[in-house]
Amino acid sequence: MGTEEITTILSSTLRLTAPLAFAACGEYLAERAGTQNISVEGMMLGGAFGSVAVASATGSATTGLLAGAIVGLVVGWLHGNLSHRVQINTFVVGLVLNALVLGLTSFLIAISTFDAHQVGQVGIPGLKDVPILGPFFEQRWPMYLLLLIVPLTWYLVERSRWGLNLRAVADNPQAADVTGLKVNKLRRQALLYCGLMSGLGGAYLATGEVGTFNANMTAGRGFIVIAAVIFGAWRLKGTLIGCLVFGFADALRLALPALGVQLNSQLLVAAPYLMALLAMMLFASKSREPRALGKPFVRGIT
Repeated sequence: MGTEEITTILSSTLRLTAPLAFAACGEYLAERAGTQNISVEGMMLGGAFGSVAVASATGSATTGLLAGAIVGLVVGWLHGNLSHRVQINTFVVGLVLNALVLGLTSFLIAISTFDAHQVGQVGIPGLKDVPILGPFFEQRWPMYLLLLIVPLTWYLVERSRWGLNLRAVADNPQAADVTGLKVNKLRRQALLYCGLMSGLGGAYLATGEVGTFNANMTAGRGFIVIAAVIFGAWRLKGTLIGCLVFGFADALRLALPALGVQLNSQLLVAAPYLMALLAMMLFASKSREPRALGKPFVRGIT
């Protein structure tokens, strides 16, 4: 394997990691608030469809990217209200939303009249005219949003008063409630942030990388994101490393056949998911998760 092949694999790793990293920032924050968000897959898929639909209608992939983030936000809003206001089990809500978004997007893409294969390129008007750096950032700027989103997420969780409150409701919601914190409201806010980031991740996958929408195009990436948070022991740095590991596995799956390495094709397709399963088995029992993770809060019940 030469330098060119290694460079190609590393470049593919970064590109394939980016959608995971967007969603992982949101899922990390949601879980640090005590919410086990299973619907991240639906958020990403909905964001992917919304971005392509709006990009096709407006002719602007950048507008589509923003629309995808809003679709993810809506899914997060639905999850929060169904699990907290209607008090349906959050795992059931997540699975139902995943199935709903999968069925709805598959139906809509089948009957739609827009051209999902011509969504243009993600770009900022005038950016390519900036000397030297402009052309380089023109097609990649959504990926570089991570340079802002990652430190923002870290600051929100670890340094802001809001993040302190999130961590409090994740570890001991009853005690947090006694101090006057609105536990479920804080968790809903975390889900909205998760929806926004996951929708952005799905939108970037569709408009920034693939350039089209296919039914079930996220293909389980939302569950890989959950595995990455577990892999990272509920720490942002570890979570992003987990995304890189899974992105590398996906890049290797695509690169090996081109390099003439003959392996079972189905095994290659399953490799990232097998790695995610292995990570959960190895790290879930050794990590300290938030004590109230996934546990519903009802005032007066301990």
